[in-house]
Amino acid sequence: MTITTHIENKIATLTLNRPEVFNSFNREMALLLQKELDACEKNPEVRAIVITGSGKAFCAGQDLKEVTSPDLNPGFKKILEEHYNPIISRIRSIEKPVIGAINGVAAGAGANIALACDVVIASENASFIQAFSKIGLIPDSAGTFFLPRLIGFQKASALMMLGDKVSAEEAEKLGMVYKVVSSENFSEEVNIIANTLANMPTKALGLTKRLLNNSMNNSLEEQLNLESKLQIESAQSEDYAEGVDAFVNKRKPNFKGK
Repeated sequence: MTITTHIENKIATLTLNRPEVFNSFNREMALLLQKELDACEKNPEVRAIVITGSGKAFCAGQDLKEVTSPDLNPGFKKILEEHYNPIISRIRSIEKPVIGAINGVAAGAGANIALACDVVIASENASFIQAFSKIGLIPDSAGTFFLPRLIGFQKASALMMLGDKVSAEEAEKLGMVYKVVSSENFSEEVNIIANTLANMPTKALGLTKRLLNNSMNNSLEEQLNLESKLQIESAQSEDYAEGVDAFVNKRKPNFKGK
């Protein structure tokens, strides 16, 4: 399988599984990732999603052998409109935390899929490359949307035009990732963060994600109004009642994501 899925303790781990080509995307893997993300969204037992890669790489972007093959090439229109754009849209629209566990190199579309996640944890061995300019292409997979917002216009412009490799440590300093951890502790740290998120009031986390998505385009007044609306919705949740009761009675809350 080009994507492997493992669900345990309310966490779904989706692993890009083409290690022989550094987990670069072909059509099969792109469509399967969308299918698995849809299944995670619909599954009430899944309260956090981890996307990672098998082997040494996270994802090297598009499999260039596919786009240069007379028999296999789906064409860039299909690749963007049916592969990458729907993946990015799903990551942002699923109202559950999506964790990018970047175990190695993330290049091209792979780098930008990582940037679209809610929480990005990078191994010290990871690196990020806007590789598009090296082969005469422009950044896609929402890279031109997220990267300037994460690190600023000037730095994003330079990285995209020059195609510089950014180490995990530099990515953390720039604000591209939440945290960098040692390769020895990487899996453990990812699991700790995923478990923490999966046991939090995940309905409120989903509404927070909706607010962050809307903040990209809303005016201040529009954002304040949306905050009011969603805060009222949060206050009607079972998790809010549980959180308040746990606080008052000085006990650990048992959130159910409802």
